[in-house]
Amino acid sequence: MRLFRPWYERVLKWSEHPKAPSLLGFLSFIEAIIFPVPPEVMLAPMTLAKPKKWFWYATISLIGSLLGAFVGYALGMFALNLIEPLIQYLGLMPKFEEVKIAAAENGFWFLLVGGFVPIPFKLLTIASGVVGMPLLPFFFGALIGRGKRVYLLAGMVRLFGPRAQQILDRHIERIGWAVVVTIVAAGLAYLLWPATGA
Repeated sequence: MRLFRPWYERVLKWSEHPKAPSLLGFLSFIEAIIFPVPPEVMLAPMTLAKPKKWFWYATISLIGSLLGAFVGYALGMFALNLIEPLIQYLGLMPKFEEVKIAAAENGFWFLLVGGFVPIPFKLLTIASGVVGMPLLPFFFGALIGRGKRVYLLAGMVRLFGPRAQQILDRHIERIGWAVVVTIVAAGLAYLLWPATGA
């Protein structure tokens, strides 16, 4: 079943659109609030299409994510009652409760590693607002946490360039399923670790 190839080819076309940078910024912004598709879906093929602009594209994605992060923070602080039903509908409420506790205890460090843990960035931003995390640590935590992710990805694609393109073209289905399996396995490990470690 070819699940990832059609999306990959479609996003490659989007990445060549004249307004692709604006679309990347918007995707990064809305993903930090509620949208489920990560901005890397556009960032990687855009960097493949124009590798010399890798730093600029990563910066656009980071700025969009940071702006969205502050909106998520404000929603968590002032409008939690409005978004809780959506979090519940998405099945994220148990995880959200855990994230709130972690944000209250170690908010800055939680955001710092947030780019590489199996927790949606939007939950981190909203939870930070719920617990009233100070804005300066929130900003720097989100800046470093999200920044290292987008710059590392774009830099790796820039570094390996055509080779990365060939690998993606040839193995996109395997890579897509491998990423899904990895995320699911990491999520299960994260959920089960407290129970087994207790």
